[in-house]
Amino acid sequence: MPVPAHAARFGRRAARRAVGTALVAGAVLTGTTATAVSADVPSPNGHGTHDKGLQRALADLVAARGGPPGAIAVLTRDGERRVYRAGTADVDTGRPPRAGDHMRIASAAKAFSGAVALSLVDRQALALDDTIGLRLPHLPAAWHAVTLRQLLQHTSGLPDYSRSQAFQDIVRADPRHHFDSRRLLEFVADQDLAFPPGSRYAYSNSDNIAVALMAEQATGRPYEALLRDLVYRPLGLRETSLPQGFRLPRPYLHGYATAPGEAPEDVSEAVSASGAWASGGIVSTPADLSAFIGGYAGPRLLAPATRHAQQDFLPGGASEPAGPGANAAGLALFRYTTRCGTVFGHTGNTPGYTQFAAATPDGRRTITVSVTSQVPLDPALLARLRATEEKFVCALLNQKHR
Repeated sequence: MPVPAHAARFGRRAARRAVGTALVAGAVLTGTTATAVSADVPSPNGHGTHDKGLQRALADLVAARGGPPGAIAVLTRDGERRVYRAGTADVDTGRPPRAGDHMRIASAAKAFSGAVALSLVDRQALALDDTIGLRLPHLPAAWHAVTLRQLLQHTSGLPDYSRSQAFQDIVRADPRHHFDSRRLLEFVADQDLAFPPGSRYAYSNSDNIAVALMAEQATGRPYEALLRDLVYRPLGLRETSLPQGFRLPRPYLHGYATAPGEAPEDVSEAVSASGAWASGGIVSTPADLSAFIGGYAGPRLLAPATRHAQQDFLPGGASEPAGPGANAAGLALFRYTTRCGTVFGHTGNTPGYTQFAAATPDGRRTITVSVTSQVPLDPALLARLRATEEKFVCALLNQKHR
């Protein structure tokens, strides 16, 4: 698939600047301004006030200083889907974001690795108390006591490979570098655990790499095939994939890096997904992500006993970036307790994109909010995004929002 003209124009310069900032600061890239806003569904049956308020919230987010060029939210309630959008999916053409546009879902991909692992627990191919020593004995002996449960809840203590100097140096030099995804943990294989397993919470990208490797060891099948058979097919996800390269399927939401006084730079295809893999490499659409989170947070995908374990939440365990309200960590799933009620889901951010996906515990109501820049570097913008997410959660739960 050819690289589009705008990507070639900004090319490696944009990618290196964006990714370099991300690695140094831990989060990066705010957006630019845009004005168009619309809802795809009319506002019958008294929804008009809610619709206008939600549209205004998205428009204000896009228009904020450093805001993303585009934003799209998909709210599904008991079979009715409403799509809200602001700004543009592509600054070159000005076309609006669409629910079928592809995008990088970043760390929301961790929920997919949880779906694979917990589906295998249901099938008794894995157990939550299986250890790295049992399943992956080639990994450092110091890690062997870590369990699948601890990996899924980010209480493992595994050092984060994405923070290693060697990994960061490679990405800075060539953001499109093709990594051997199954060897990413080698970047920290010389390090001990950061703390005794299970003793505290610490978000680590290494955790979900290890989860995927355990799933492969237990089944003898590639992680990509397990995703297809255990997640995509059961939930009807036709536009979701785990690529190895940097290109995105067409059409897609363009993700941008912006800086004050400079034109936005397209970083949609700046970074290879191989360096994120099971921790953040999945490409999906707002529509597919909505269907996924309803199935994973709800009862459709997992057996009751496994769901009970999945929803053993650890207070204070925040997703990255933090979602709306008070965050608590379950097994590859977070609880977001807002002023209007509670939803389960996941967030994510990567150069060009920030994601929030959540559902009610029965899976019948879902909300996804996707924006086309990486916002966590700017605390004020992240606070605005979290407030916007909370407004959508309130609408989802039929509560008033301001």
